[in-house]
Amino acid sequence: MALVTMFVNGQAMSGGTLNDALHKARFVGKVDTAPTYRFFSVRDEFPGLHPVTTDGFVVPGELYEVEYDVLRDELLPREPKELELGVIELADGSGSLSMRMRESYLTATGVTDISDRGGWLTYLASTR
Repeated sequence: MALVTMFVNGQAMSGGTLNDALHKARFVGKVDTAPTYRFFSVRDEFPGLHPVTTDGFVVPGELYEVEYDVLRDELLPREPKELELGVIELADGSGSLSMRMRESYLTATGVTDISDRGGWLTYLASTR
């Protein structure tokens, strides 16, 4: 089976409600994106990463090696409609698959820019 890398930055991270979808994946480690993204909270239920050309931030997350069938059958069907699969740039210049915020949802009700909040887990801790 072919392996790909998958960057996760929300509920699929260790301890999150979607992490069980990665039970067959190999945890590579904690990594950051390149500083070319904005990061959003969608109704405080999940985050969304979106690429920008100016005023970008580094977004922390986790990297996994995963087989395509695990993505297809276990993770992607559970992702919200506001997100889509794409390719992102990591801090070391390499690329990875990741869920990204669909542009059409950036201005939707309940979407808040949390780019400067230090990542999803830090943001959630600050709301409790």
